[in-house]
Amino acid sequence: MKETQLCTFVVDGLLCGVSVFDVQEVLRESDLTTVPLADPAISGLLNLRGDVIAAVDLRRRLHLREREAAASVTHVIIRAGDEAVSLVVDAVEDVLTVSADSFEPPPQTLIGAPRAFIVGVHKLESRLLLVLDAKRVASPT
Repeated sequence: MKETQLCTFVVDGLLCGVSVFDVQEVLRESDLTTVPLADPAISGLLNLRGDVIAAVDLRRRLHLREREAAASVTHVIIRAGDEAVSLVVDAVEDVLTVSADSFEPPPQTLIGAPRAFIVGVHKLESRLLLVLDAKRVASPT
């Protein structure tokens, strides 16, 4: 039985995850510099120890509700090729080890932009875990 480890996080109440091999680090609140005329999913730019990286808001990328202005966020820094990108999420959960037996591809009825980013779903005991393709989510649309 093949197992996979996923870094999991919450986005608008949904449990999502990406492979731990794609994750570089996790940061709490950080200041972002806005970028005029950028794609709406780009929250801004983040200075990560001298490297400037784009911050992709997963709520916007997945076409979910906007978060409240006062809500705190967490940055999941992933490697997308040779670049780092921040995925802006509501909260980070755990690293979960999931079995291939619990995995299902996304249903054919899932349409629109989110389908391009969701690789599949793991059925957990009390909820579903959406598995995201980190590189697709991080890439420009």
